[in-house]
Amino acid sequence: MQNILITGGAGFIGSNFVRYILNKYPDYRVVVYDKLTYAGNLDNLRDVEKLSDRYTFVKGDICDEKLVDQVMREHQIDTIVNFAAETHVDRSLMGAGSFIKTDVYGTYVLLEAAKKYGVERYHQVSTDEVYGEIPPGYSSVETDPLHTRSPYSASKAGGDLMCIAYHTSFGVPVTITRGSNSIGPYQYPEKVVPLFITNAIDDIPLPLYGDGLQMRDYQYVLDHCEGIDVVLHKGKAGEIYNLGTGVETRNIDMARLILRLLGKPESLIKHVRDRPGHDRRYSLNCDKIKALGWHSRHTFEQALEKTVRWYVDNEWWWRKIKSGEYWEYYKKQYEGREL
Repeated sequence: MQNILITGGAGFIGSNFVRYILNKYPDYRVVVYDKLTYAGNLDNLRDVEKLSDRYTFVKGDICDEKLVDQVMREHQIDTIVNFAAETHVDRSLMGAGSFIKTDVYGTYVLLEAAKKYGVERYHQVSTDEVYGEIPPGYSSVETDPLHTRSPYSASKAGGDLMCIAYHTSFGVPVTITRGSNSIGPYQYPEKVVPLFITNAIDDIPLPLYGDGLQMRDYQYVLDHCEGIDVVLHKGKAGEIYNLGTGVETRNIDMARLILRLLGKPESLIKHVRDRPGHDRRYSLNCDKIKALGWHSRHTFEQALEKTVRWYVDNEWWWRKIKSGEYWEYYKKQYEGREL
């Protein structure tokens, strides 16, 4: 394992993973392949551009079979880590087509390339949302049936199933991680945590869905990156690994802690009409990945405090994002939904 293709590497988790891999493995070379949609941002990789001898960026769509093949061949890729995906549930409710194309067909294109070039490992970055809403008292295990409730989760489940099929049918050495909600630097501020942080900084209301009692497992993005690294190097081909802290937090408590860390009043919380099919609870059993030696290094409170401080200290990054297309989407999503 030496020449790694990281698709979606200019996005949130992907860019953090690129930085993590380059810092940890001085002999690895990384090719970042990213379409640079609204959530892909080369500012996320500004500090690694100086590693020109080990870092290459290619702008491209994972659905582009010819370009994917060219990159595999020219850079002698032996490992693929696929972060490339349409990821936001709210946007999938507005239009599912791009999710199906990228998350299912794009995965197929990458798997075909992995098969053709005989890669050492193909790793698929997935989500706990494929398990659907989890009842109290239970935590999802990797062998559970999938129960998707949004176009986003359905598209990710489709990609996962394609990966398992390529392992079973063609022997492609696939691994999959299903991660819980990640927070940390460079997360596009349509997602709930950076949305709430940046709104609170500017004294803009925090639009909290429904009663805010939805339960989520929030993990720090670098813990997520470490988990992917462990599975990439130690995981068994053909296997799925849940990746999260195992600690659940109510969304309303997350919002209150953000406001407390920023010294802002709780009156900024504004309840809005819940989104269709909003899962009330996710919960992962992570014993399988822990058996490989991984554990979460940050508590929820530590992860959120680090995240808040990063957004406070890096307004240069998010202020230029929260304009234009961002506000058009924001108005479509939240205007007229106040309870």
